[in-house]
Amino acid sequence: MADFIGAVDQGTTSTRFMVFDHDGREVARHQLEHEQVLPRAGWVEHNPLEIWDRTQTVIGSALTRAGLATTDLAAIGITNQRETAIVWDRRTGRPYYNAVVWQDTRTDSIAKALDADERAQTIRHKAGLPPATYFSAGKVQWILENVDGVREAAERGDAIFGTPDTWLVWNLTGGPRGGIHATDVTNASRTMLMDLTTLDWDDELLGFFGIPRQMLPEIHASSDDTAYGMTSGERGTAQVPITGVLGDQQAATVGQVCFEPGEAKNTYGTGNFLLLNTGTELVRSDNGLLTTVAYQLGSAAPVYALEGSIAVTGSAVQWLRDQLGIISGASEVETLAAQVEDTGGVYFVPAFSGLFAPYWRSDARGAIVGLSRFNTNAHLARATLEAICYQSRDVVDAMAADSGVTLTTLKVDGGVTANRLCMQLQADILGVPVSKPVVAETTALGAAYAAGLATGFWAGTDELRDKWAEAEHWEPQWSDEQRTNGYAGWQKAVGRTLDWVEVD
Repeated sequence: MADFIGAVDQGTTSTRFMVFDHDGREVARHQLEHEQVLPRAGWVEHNPLEIWDRTQTVIGSALTRAGLATTDLAAIGITNQRETAIVWDRRTGRPYYNAVVWQDTRTDSIAKALDADERAQTIRHKAGLPPATYFSAGKVQWILENVDGVREAAERGDAIFGTPDTWLVWNLTGGPRGGIHATDVTNASRTMLMDLTTLDWDDELLGFFGIPRQMLPEIHASSDDTAYGMTSGERGTAQVPITGVLGDQQAATVGQVCFEPGEAKNTYGTGNFLLLNTGTELVRSDNGLLTTVAYQLGSAAPVYALEGSIAVTGSAVQWLRDQLGIISGASEVETLAAQVEDTGGVYFVPAFSGLFAPYWRSDARGAIVGLSRFNTNAHLARATLEAICYQSRDVVDAMAADSGVTLTTLKVDGGVTANRLCMQLQADILGVPVSKPVVAETTALGAAYAAGLATGFWAGTDELRDKWAEAEHWEPQWSDEQRTNGYAGWQKAVGRTLDWVEVD
C-alpha cells in the first residue's frame, strides 16, 4: 500500500495541497493565493480557471518538494469553500461566469423575496437553512437570469453547476473528456436545494430558484471508495483515486475528531465556523443557527450538526492590512494589539457583508463605535481580535439554547489560532478553556481522513481519535464581571450596525 494520503484544500483566498502519513503528520505542503475579484460593492468573485491552475501547481510542487510521486499516494481527499457557485460548459470546461463567492451579497433581493412568504419555511424545514445570500442556489439563479445564453445551455444539459469541490473533481477526473460530475452530502447541504432527510435534490426547492435538475451533480457520501473516480493521470503521472470530499468546515470537524454528539470545533479562517455534532438526530434551530450534514462515512447513516457561520473574522485582519494599511502582515496584528491592555472602549463589528449567524441581517454594515481621541491603531487592532471572539460567543450561546449542551472546552483550528492573544481573548470572552491540536490546519487533515477511511488506509474513527493531540491550551483569565460587561457592550455595538442599508 502507498504510504501517504493527499488533500486538496481549496479555500476562499488560496489553494493548498498537503500530504499526510499514517500518523496524520504533515510531510508536504504547497499553497498559492488567487485573486479576489471585486466588481462592485458587495460582489465577490473568483476565476475558476485560476483556481484549477493553482490546484494543479500546488499538487505538483508539494510532491516535488517532498521527493514524492503520485504512486506514493493511496488516495486524495478534497475540501473546499462550500457555498461558492460555479457554472460551466460540460463540453469545453469553460466557465460561463466567474465563481460567485459565498461572501457575495448580490442575491439580496432573491433571498428577501423568498423570506417574505411561505417558501422560507419550506426551505428551513427541508434544507435546514434560512433564505440568505450566503448559499449557492440564489447565486445559480442569478447566473441563469443575468448571463446571456446560460439558461438555454442549462435546458440543453450543457451548462452544469458545482461548488468548488465539484469543479475540481470534474477537472481532476478528465474534465470535458469524461470528468465525473459529483459532490458530497456536506456541500450539497449548503445549497438550499437538498432535502436533509432524503439526501437528494428536491424538486420543490429547485422550482423556487428555477434551476433545471440536470445542472446538478450526483450526491454521494463524504467518504466513498468509488464515487469520485480516479485522477486523469495526465502529464505522465499515475492515476490516484479521489475517495473523500467534504466542505471545509465539515472537514475540520472530522479533522478535530468530533465524532460524538456534543463535541464541537471552531475554525478561524476568512470567517469563523462553529459546528456542534448532534449525531444522527436532525436538530432544527430556533436561535439562528444552521442545520447541516456534518459527514457521511460510506454506507453509514449521515451525522448532522448545528452550525454557526460568521462571515468576517480573519478577513477583518486582512482589512486592517489591505484597506487601512495599519499592519503590513497579518501576524503583526498580535504585536500591535498587545501594546494596549484593552480596547479603550472601542468595539469593531465587521459586518461588511451583513451579519450571518445568529442574526442573519443583510441590512447590517460594519461599524467602529466608542471612539475617542485617546484611541490609537493598537486599540482598533485589539478590538478586531475581540470582534472575532465576540462573534463566536454569539454562536456558542445560540448553540447552547438549541441543543441544551453547555460547552466545557472549545477545540479550535485554522490560521488565526497562531495568534495567541486572540486565543486567550477567546477563552476570556467565552469563559471556557480553548484547546488547539498539534495539526492546526484540520480542514486538509479532515479531507485526508475521509479519503483514507474509504480505502482502509485508516481502520476507523477510533484510530483517528487516538492520533489527536493537544498543542496549546488557554484558560480564562477575565472575571465574570469583566466578561458580562464586555459582552453587553458588544451587543450594544451590534445594534448600531442594523438597518444601515435598504434591502429591496
